Amino acid sequence: MTRNKQAIDETKIPKFIEEGRGKGEGADYKPWLTVRDVPSLGFSSRIMGWKTGRLHHFFSNHESDYFHIGEWSKKIVDIREQYPLLPLENTLAIAESCGIQHPVHPKTKKPIVLTTDFLFTLEHEGRRTEQARTIKPFAQLSSDRTLEKFEIERLYWKALKTDWGIVTEHEIPKVFADNVERVHDRYRREDLGLTFDDICDIATILTDLVKEGSLALRHATQACDRRLGHEPGAGLAVADHLIARRYWTVDMYTRINPGELLILSGENLQGLYQEGK
Repeated sequence: MTRNKQAIDETKIPKFIEEGRGKGEGADYKPWLTVRDVPSLGFSSRIMGWKTGRLHHFFSNHESDYFHIGEWSKKIVDIREQYPLLPLENTLAIAESCGIQHPVHPKTKKPIVLTTDFLFTLEHEGRRTEQARTIKPFAQLSSDRTLEKFEIERLYWKALKTDWGIVTEHEIPKVFADNVERVHDRYRREDLGLTFDDICDIATILTDLVKEGSLALRHATQACDRRLGHEPGAGLAVADHLIARRYWTVDMYTRINPGELLILSGENLQGLYQEGK
């Protein structure tokens, strides 16, 4: 069961526009919809972004999974979710030209603002481009009405010369997304509850233990905690931090399991040490 994220009473549209929703970039961007605007069915989430430093709002597990993949990408420099297709007159005109009924509010039957799940800003070789993506379970693509709505969305972005596409669960590498989610909250050094010197000491010893390849990650971190006199869990938190910041290079397509060996294909602790300079 999914929620109709777009069925917002049309009386709220001027208010949302006045609040600046759908405007701005990075930390200043305000999504058109937040988890407070849509009744929850248990799938909503708010996640603090690495790239933006703000809370992102998602309405399905597939959306949050795709967000985590976007967070990991080096090419993506900004992520804007729940992006409104404004002005409303544009999507109304597209629907009319295609002979498609524009989505309306279920009670008032007034036209509603459509949204695209993600608008990414990519940077490559000094050139910035935008990419719009809609997330939808594969099973729902068999609905003619769903495809009609997507045609409005496709033509909206085509007019803006912006690459647009549909992403289903089949295009989302689940293990990769889960691995990023696992380490996501450990990205910022200040969230570890440790001093910088403590982090460096743990990283140095832990890297040697992991590279030896004789201990599961959990056992290696526990040994490190005991050796340095830290509370249990400190070493595992630092391990997640090293992965999140790419001071450790691991295969993100292989599930990270603390109960198993962690294989490092590379490490760059020098980058960590230089943070404190």
